[in-house]
Amino acid sequence: MLDKQIANHTNPNSNIIPSSRFFPHSTLSEFPEEGSDWNLRQFLSLLQRRAIIITGVVTVAMAGVTYSTLKQENIYQGNFQILVEPVNNDNDLGKINIGDTNISRANGLDYESQIQVLKSPELLQPVVKKLQESYPDITYTSLLEGLTIRRFGAAKVIEVSYKSNDTQKIQFVLDAISKFYLNYSLDKRQTKLRQGVQFVDKQLPEIQKRVTYFQKEMQIFRQRYNFIDPENQSQAISQEIQFLTQQRLSINQQLVAARANYLSLQGEEGQLAVINSAPLYQQLIVQQRQLDTQISGELTRFQPDNPVIQSLQEKRDNLLPIINKEAQRALNIKIAEAASLIRKAEVDSQQLIQAEQQLQKKLEQLPVLSRQYTDIQRSLQIANESLNRFLANREQLQIQVAQTELPWELIQAPTQREYPISPNITSSLLMGLVASSLLGIGAALLIEEMDNTYHTIESLKDKIRLPILGTLPFDKTVSHNPYLNPANKVSNAEIVATDIPQGRDQLSRIFRSQSSQNNYYGQGAFWESLQVLYSNLQLLNSDQPIRSLIISSSVPGDGKSTVSFHLAKIATAMGKKVLLVDADLRRPQIHRLSELNNLWGLSNLISSNMDVEQVMKEMPNMKDLSVITSGPIPPDPARLLSSDRMRQIMDYCHQSFDLVIYDAPPMLGLVDARLIAPHTDGVMLVVRMNKTDKSALAQVQDSLKTYPINVLGIVVNGDKSQTNRYNSYYGQSHQERVRNSSFT
Repeated sequence: MLDKQIANHTNPNSNIIPSSRFFPHSTLSEFPEEGSDWNLRQFLSLLQRRAIIITGVVTVAMAGVTYSTLKQENIYQGNFQILVEPVNNDNDLGKINIGDTNISRANGLDYESQIQVLKSPELLQPVVKKLQESYPDITYTSLLEGLTIRRFGAAKVIEVSYKSNDTQKIQFVLDAISKFYLNYSLDKRQTKLRQGVQFVDKQLPEIQKRVTYFQKEMQIFRQRYNFIDPENQSQAISQEIQFLTQQRLSINQQLVAARANYLSLQGEEGQLAVINSAPLYQQLIVQQRQLDTQISGELTRFQPDNPVIQSLQEKRDNLLPIINKEAQRALNIKIAEAASLIRKAEVDSQQLIQAEQQLQKKLEQLPVLSRQYTDIQRSLQIANESLNRFLANREQLQIQVAQTELPWELIQAPTQREYPISPNITSSLLMGLVASSLLGIGAALLIEEMDNTYHTIESLKDKIRLPILGTLPFDKTVSHNPYLNPANKVSNAEIVATDIPQGRDQLSRIFRSQSSQNNYYGQGAFWESLQVLYSNLQLLNSDQPIRSLIISSSVPGDGKSTVSFHLAKIATAMGKKVLLVDADLRRPQIHRLSELNNLWGLSNLISSNMDVEQVMKEMPNMKDLSVITSGPIPPDPARLLSSDRMRQIMDYCHQSFDLVIYDAPPMLGLVDARLIAPHTDGVMLVVRMNKTDKSALAQVQDSLKTYPINVLGIVVNGDKSQTNRYNSYYGQSHQERVRNSSFT
């Protein structure tokens, strides 16, 4: 009979719609890594949670501080003040500044160094010996423990204070130290002045030798290089070079003209010009022309062989060699003159070039000479300044030695306070309170850091990027529930805020008993929270409502069975036909919560051919709520849940009921819930405040990314922060709510 029913309901053409068709599978992005960000609200919540620890630490610490403060011995303190520098800076003594060498203090007293000197054992040893005459217990170490030397603000004053439990001892020590310091300053001042005079007298001869040496160096340098003034010397050399350059350019022009003339004499035109300009050559040419004229005239009268014509012809022939010789002589003279002019111009140009090179070399050496001159002049100036400074300081020191110099001045005599400086009860207790508070908060932070659970919904929202479907408030009345006793073997951690009714009448009686503290129109806060949870589940997808879901958790004790059982009752009260299946075949709890026997259940149904109706039980007075208990615990629950028989049973149940709720084992380390989750509309995780381990939840998150599971959201169980808000409203009397509602 059962096999036929299951076969009918597992038809491939059935109307069961897999959850993967309308709910996206959860991915790792929905479970972000946890951080450690803290805001003010979380810090205040931490203080509230750890108030007992903080109060305990503060109480113990304050008790110790109070006891140690009241047991302390009274300590008194006295002091005196000494003016260690003159108020008028013009009266600085022993101020000798010689070049880079400072004798004494050119820029005022080095207070840090002076204080270390005043506290040194070499200086205080005579004081310690004197103090031991009256107080043998005083040593340098014990004296230094009570002695404080510091500069008084920015003034030229050193303040010396001493503390002890003996007021007479304080006065005695301060008197001795003040006198010793005044005598020390006077001796130091006189010694310093004498050392200054000796130093100046020792240095003066050497400085005078330096001045004489540099003066002689300056004289020799000027005589050797004829060097008076670097600027004028450079200007004069530059002008001389410029003059020589102009002369050289003029001679070069003459040389070019002479060479051009010499070249022209080598040509025919130039030679003709020279011959034609020779006077003697012109005279001979005139004579030749006259003879030619006479010969021409005589030929008109005589024959060529006439003695007259022959005589004239002979004269003309004798005159031609003379003309040629004269022409050659005039030409040679001009050529010689042109060559001589070229040689003279070349010699003059070479001499000017050499002179110009010498001046240029001298000009190039001028910076070196100028630097040497400047170095000698600067050294001479420094030596003169040092000599003048030493002479002036010697005169000043001689005047200071001759005068009556005042040592350090005691401007405040040794006095001591009337009241002790310690213990300061008010300040000690206040500082103790602050320190103990910080210690308490630190202890709370340390414990909080070691606590690996969630405490607020806000922190859960920040770390878990899944919708919070509902928040179930913490109800401490569960501890008085008669059904939660060791005989029933139900863990108190498994059921946080619930009741275990016996039928409809008992459920009503429990709700009426809860209404005395927190009711809402006759219903409890836990009941109303379950209604909100059920409504949110229905709103996840309005087109295709959820027909089946698994309720699980990361670890045991989060209250998943309680949530499953009461959510089934809420859905039934809302008019749904509901089936509650205890799929926890390892540690079942539904049969205890529902007060049903567990002889036959899901394990029998899977492993045999029993009908579903044989193991399905209806809740008394709730005919629409059916329960399938777990049955006997099998040796291998995972094998049963992964069988085809289990999938056939699930398909039949999904077809027969409006809502099927599976109470599955925790997911950490167990595969049971993952085996049946893909065949449902989704998984709802229960997270219990102050109980669920963060690392366990993180491991579950990492493992879910490898399974095709639709995580619908989470349910927060045991939220104590909601209790006060519920009580503030649910705690009103019925008459007050009626009266308040009349105004709205």
